Amino acid sequence: MAEIIQERIEDRIPELEQLERIGLFSAKEIKAIIKKASDLEYKIQRRALFKEDFINYVQYEINLLELIQRRRARIRYSFKKDEIEHSIVQRIHGVFGRASAKWKDDVQLWLSYVVFCKKWGTKAQLSKIFSAMLAIHSNKPALWIMAAKWEMEDRLSSESARQLFLRALRFHPECQKLYQEYFRMELMHAEKLRKEKQEFEKAAMDMGDFDQPEEILRGELARIIYKTSVSKIKGAEFHVSLLSIAKLFDFAKNLQKEIYDDLQALHTDDPLTWDYVARQELEIISNAEEQPTTKQARAVELGQREERCCAVYEEAVKTLPTEAMWKCYINFCLERVSKKTSSSFLRGKRLERTMIAFKKAHELKLLAELQYKQWIELLLHQDCRQALEVAESGTELFKDSVTIWQLWLQVLIDSKSPDIAVAFEKAFVHLKPQVCLPLWILWAEWSEGSKSEDTEAIFKKALVAVTGASSVTLKDRYLDWAYRSGGYKKARAVFKSLQESRPFSVDFFRKMMQFEKEQESCKMVNLRDYYERALREFGSTDSDLWMDYIREELNHPLGRAENCGQIYWRAMKMLQGQSAEMFVAKHAMYQAGH
Repeated sequence: MAEIIQERIEDRIPELEQLERIGLFSAKEIKAIIKKASDLEYKIQRRALFKEDFINYVQYEINLLELIQRRRARIRYSFKKDEIEHSIVQRIHGVFGRASAKWKDDVQLWLSYVVFCKKWGTKAQLSKIFSAMLAIHSNKPALWIMAAKWEMEDRLSSESARQLFLRALRFHPECQKLYQEYFRMELMHAEKLRKEKQEFEKAAMDMGDFDQPEEILRGELARIIYKTSVSKIKGAEFHVSLLSIAKLFDFAKNLQKEIYDDLQALHTDDPLTWDYVARQELEIISNAEEQPTTKQARAVELGQREERCCAVYEEAVKTLPTEAMWKCYINFCLERVSKKTSSSFLRGKRLERTMIAFKKAHELKLLAELQYKQWIELLLHQDCRQALEVAESGTELFKDSVTIWQLWLQVLIDSKSPDIAVAFEKAFVHLKPQVCLPLWILWAEWSEGSKSEDTEAIFKKALVAVTGASSVTLKDRYLDWAYRSGGYKKARAVFKSLQESRPFSVDFFRKMMQFEKEQESCKMVNLRDYYERALREFGSTDSDLWMDYIREELNHPLGRAENCGQIYWRAMKMLQGQSAEMFVAKHAMYQAGH
């Protein structure tokens, strides 16, 4: 092995001599490079090979290449690249080749190899690398697409890209992404040929070398891909995706029309089709010759386009009366409402249209839970009474939805209803206890805001009903409320009542520490108690807690500095892994005065 490594180091000597001779590196730096290279060579030549060693080798060589580039730019010397950079690049290829042969399944390694080739101008080898990678990873469509794009965009070889796509489709005959990108590639190819033809014609050059059938220029190959793909992949979503790609190419108007007509004919029962058709009305500008000039005229013209959209949606919900279709219609209306406009007329029409759509869907019982939420939130800014009615209807339809109940209760609170407590109890009857945390928090906040005497009773009932991880938030809020309403004495009483009711958050203990520090006579004995209880729960993971305890003993007037050593050793026993390392680093920094 030593002979092989020595030979590889000797192979570097010509390039290193050139680096020193032209002044890019000093003799000392050359020695450092040889030493580092020897270490890296030993690691990739030994019997037990590790992928990280190969990655480190490649990374070192790439860093060296980049450093050479920067120094060349600094001294403005661009010669001897064949003797220096070319040699390093070839060596990296060798290492990448060994690594990719050893760890064939590592896609990231292959991709790193591809990136290197693209960056360092060795594109001639990329076709071979892609072929080797795809032979192993033929089950990954994204890699086929990457290879085809490279052939098309970098090598300007549409034929090679086409062959790759055809091979890929044999492995993945129903892959949407492959068909989409193949379709896009053929349209790009046709567009490129059309531009070349125009350039020939403009320059009045001989068209003898330009022998492309008119069908190819019209995008006939893309049309064949479209027909093949929709026969294998059903669904309006895929159909629409192809239409969106076709619309990027102005010359493909006939193809766009064909796809659009097929979409309407084949997918009449899909809400996505109607949604797409309706939204197209926004793009059609009436009286194209007479563009509106004033703001008011533009607003009227936009309003007319939106009316045409809604007419299509109205027809859609009659033809296809489903929840999904109403969702598309309402989403469109909400999008238009959210659009900013200075026209009060347009704002009013959009809002009116949206409210009518919500009401019709509600009457037909085809409104989803999310749409009820959107409707209620919209009504809260318009009509609180109607919002209350809609929210109540929502709770009847979605009795197990905590979101709808929460909205209903919020509307009741905003309308200052006298039956809030009864309403909360009604909600808890219909909902599972584990999802009720937002409602208990809302009830407690309302009770505190209205200066009710029942706030503590609400917190206690909540802690009985809500258990497990969800109760952590309640405990924190209960403690905060106790301090706000009754000061330190009340907070300490609540803390004592909860101190054995696990689980806790670190903040639960830190809050009590902070409350203690805010008192005129801050007692160290109480702080120790809070720290000890906190460490009992979080001492194995929270290094900051241990550090704060040590600082407290050192800085508090009644602290005992002699306790710090014991706390330190306890921390080292309890903390695990990275937490222990962080604690040691923080403690060292603290002792150094940072």
